[in-house]
Amino acid sequence: MSPEHEEWQRLDGRTVLVTPLVTAGVVAGAGLPALIGLLGDMPLRQALAWVLGGAALVIGAATGADYMRWRRTRYRIGPERAELHTGLLLVKRRSLGRERIRSVDLTANPLLRVLGLVQVRIGTGEQTEGGESTLELDAVTRAEGERLRTQLLDRSVAGPPGTHREGVLAALDPAWIRYAPVSFVAPLLGGAAAGGVMQVSEWFGAQGEVIEWVGDRFRDTTVVWIVVVLAAVALATGVVGALGLWIEMWWNYRLEREPGGTLRVRRGLFTARSMSIEERRLRGIELVEPLGVRLFGAARVDAVATGLAKNGEDERADHKTLLPAVPAALAGEVAAQVLREETAPTAAARLIAHPPAARGRRLRRALMISLTPVAVLALLGVLLTPVLLTPVLLYIAAVCAAATVPVAVLLALDAYRSLGHGLSGAYLVTRSGTVRRTTVALQRTGVIGWTVRQSVFQRRSGLLTLIATTAAGAGAYGVYDAAEGEGLVFAAEAVPGVLEPFLESVGRPPGER
Repeated sequence: MSPEHEEWQRLDGRTVLVTPLVTAGVVAGAGLPALIGLLGDMPLRQALAWVLGGAALVIGAATGADYMRWRRTRYRIGPERAELHTGLLLVKRRSLGRERIRSVDLTANPLLRVLGLVQVRIGTGEQTEGGESTLELDAVTRAEGERLRTQLLDRSVAGPPGTHREGVLAALDPAWIRYAPVSFVAPLLGGAAAGGVMQVSEWFGAQGEVIEWVGDRFRDTTVVWIVVVLAAVALATGVVGALGLWIEMWWNYRLEREPGGTLRVRRGLFTARSMSIEERRLRGIELVEPLGVRLFGAARVDAVATGLAKNGEDERADHKTLLPAVPAALAGEVAAQVLREETAPTAAARLIAHPPAARGRRLRRALMISLTPVAVLALLGVLLTPVLLTPVLLYIAAVCAAATVPVAVLLALDAYRSLGHGLSGAYLVTRSGTVRRTTVALQRTGVIGWTVRQSVFQRRSGLLTLIATTAAGAGAYGVYDAAEGEGLVFAAEAVPGVLEPFLESVGRPPGER
């Protein structure tokens, strides 16, 4: 049947099987604490009857509601529009123009993979209230999902000119996992694990016993060593968690260029994910180097493209990442392949140094942030020492100052060294950051305007901040604390015709590095 006469279609009926299985898992997690609580007031048989009866009721209600959702859901892909009708009491009829569709992402959690199903998310990339720019098909067969992806992203035009190959641009190297433990995820997971242990023990009324058990292990240990050991255990747990999370997210990873000019990222061990980006929407790349990863000479590559804005749940997903943390040289090679350039603009650009006044601003800001809590502790120490009969707060303030000030100064100096901007062919390049350093290569034709910011303190130092506005990626990319005259000349050269009416006579830029 031709697309012009395509009939309404249903989701795959097996999607109804997912709901009772998921609901049963949730009910089991909630039912065990409830059962333990009921055992204090009634016999085991009666408690089991209450818990199992409630579980059956919840599972049955959820399954029935999902069955009705399936019965009432229809979708159709016509020659001009993609349409979705769903709802029982509140009927929703939504449609997207085919020409507005910018992404078709396929996701399959473990249950969907076992059943051979995928969730299809069709989006325009626009920010709207209530997710009106997205259609979700939950779920269809894997073959149907691939058919929809190919059909909706097919523009029947050749890809951008160039000699770069189609096919696989990058594939998983298991050695990349060595960068997972040095990411910021490891300490966060360690802290989350410690908090999870305390929360679960509270559910079972055993939090006091857990604290007592830990105290017994460190009965003859100083407070300092207790903190060090617990921090080491939490960090080790976080490292293990970071390794597991990396495996789940990036196993089976492949970056491919498909015929017609589409970049496709596939990844995931348990939950399979497939994200597609049309090259005609690509406006550049972003080289991301978190501090820990950068110390080991690695970087991540993100896409700067139009139509990647997400709503709801997708705001927490990393849809723009083309390449996980890999050796910096490889990241540059893949970035060049993605942009169809001989050399990545982030490597080819000669970045202009920012003036020493920018370094002073970072040093002052770092010292203010690090010394403010020290000053508060010192003030409390002066006021409370006569009451406490010990200058313990003054000692703590001194230790905090000795620990934080050198780190703050080093980070400030590194942030200054990271500052830079320049031009590389059709791209403008800007770099900034220390804890999370980013180098952005943005197509000059993709810049739709400049915002010039200059605070009172910047004006006194002869500095200003330039913000390149674009419809892609984050929407704005900054050149921070550039020399006043040089920054305006750079903006005028990068995007001719935008700033000239507002420029006064300015000198040439200072020396390049």
